[in-house]
Amino acid sequence: MDVSAIIGEELKAVEFVEDFLQLRFETPLLTFYAWPHVLFPGFSLAYGEPEYRNALCAQLSEKVVQASLEEGDALTIEFENGTVFGLSLREEDVDGPESGSYSETGSTVYAEEF
Repeated sequence: MDVSAIIGEELKAVEFVEDFLQLRFETPLLTFYAWPHVLFPGFSLAYGEPEYRNALCAQLSEKVVQASLEEGDALTIEFENGTVFGLSLREEDVDGPESGSYSETGSTVYAEEF
């Protein structure tokens, strides 16, 4: 799946919806059914750790410089400040049949699951 449409886009919203996360860009929408790690130079934060939600929200208005989704491997989103959101898609790390979905149009109707 190609998520490159978010490259150059600013993160517009970080939405916590019950047990999942949505990242909204100008138009594209990424939904995570599993919580991504927030990777900084020298350390990382995972769901449930102090400051995890603040770390996600701190990327608001940051532009994406790199984004890739490799089926069966990982989804990574790198922002211009060097922060990376990473989600393992390896079989041993996935809890359910889907780890999330992506919609280039922002509509959940046309979202592709990964």
